[in-house]
Amino acid sequence: MCWQSELCYKTYLGPLSKLKADVVPFDLFLRFPLSAVGSVAMLRAVVLFFACCIAATSTAAQGGPPYYTNDPGTPGNFNWEINLGYMPFFYSDQSVSHTPDLDINFGVGDRIQLTYENAWLRVQSPGSPTKFGLGQSNPGVKWRFYDAGESGLNISVFPQLFLNNPNDAVRRGITPASQSFLLPVEFSKKLGPVDVDYEIGYQLVHKGPDGLISGLVIGHDFTPKLEMDVELYYQGTFHPSENQPTIDFGARYKIHRPVILLFMAGRSLEPTHSNQSYFLGYFGLQFLLPPKSYKSE
Repeated sequence: MCWQSELCYKTYLGPLSKLKADVVPFDLFLRFPLSAVGSVAMLRAVVLFFACCIAATSTAAQGGPPYYTNDPGTPGNFNWEINLGYMPFFYSDQSVSHTPDLDINFGVGDRIQLTYENAWLRVQSPGSPTKFGLGQSNPGVKWRFYDAGESGLNISVFPQLFLNNPNDAVRRGITPASQSFLLPVEFSKKLGPVDVDYEIGYQLVHKGPDGLISGLVIGHDFTPKLEMDVELYYQGTFHPSENQPTIDFGARYKIHRPVILLFMAGRSLEPTHSNQSYFLGYFGLQFLLPPKSYKSE
């Protein structure tokens, strides 16, 4: 799945740098910079999570919703994967939410995936009315060109476009005037008891600074229905140089074929300010269709 989220909202929107957020603190702890809450404590939490994974016997972590990092996986021939979620991004001076975010994926053969993603955006800032509007259209094609099996190395390429729609979202300051092309490469490999997904990509931006994205997801299937993961994600731009590194923890829970519950929550690894979120998340559902094409639990 593709995720050009509001992690770098201030960076690529430009005019919205003047917006102020009318945001109620989600949690006072999340407002503190990492230097205050202790980066060592966060590192210990990540290490503890990895230790739990290593102590287990089997894993099946993967990128894609609810995470920003994509993986080489595809739905399969003529199969659908549809993700519908609420995605909040809270900053020190504004909030941006996808209400909802719709991500539609269709398999062509066993190694190709056609993708379309868009969101209905809600932008809230103090001193001005809350704004709603359609986000940028995000079509893409994923091709897994190297496949060594479920436990082996898999590699894919996932070119995507971010295009403005013929509406007034740009004029109203909801979406950026710039449009872009993202070319990432995804890797997945089982390393002992853990599955690892990594993605890195370059973003060419029209009327804006080019950028880089990189993400890592590691996790474990704790039960046949419950998967839990940790993600480190980076998104930044060149000239000017700005970056948004984040950490998040999430889970997938198989409610009943073909519905999967998706959850993720995290924050910036940098001290909170107008360009670094003190809370970000994903709360939604995944639908795998047709149901008979997927294994029941």
